[in-house]
Amino acid sequence: MKVDWTDTAISHLTDIYEYISRDSPQYALCMVDRITSRSKQIGLFPESAQIVPEYERPNIREVIEGPYRVIYRTESDRVVVLAVIHGARLLPPTPPGDA
Repeated sequence: MKVDWTDTAISHLTDIYEYISRDSPQYALCMVDRITSRSKQIGLFPESAQIVPEYERPNIREVIEGPYRVIYRTESDRVVVLAVIHGARLLPPTPPGDA
């Protein structure tokens, strides 16, 4: 299944890279690569990840990579990555980028 990243999720990746790279550009790149690599898993097995407990909607799921939550929406023909949020942060009341 095709995996699309929203502008919001891409912005989150950029922010993650910039924050980590202050201490280690190499580790920052490694973390961003690890996060984006999860696209393969969610593209092949979109329903295998857990439902985001804060939203309790079967089409809003997440995979965990390091301290980050990769939150995505499943659709009939694709998966849309909505956000990449540090696990210590609270989620907004509605899924990011959700209509």
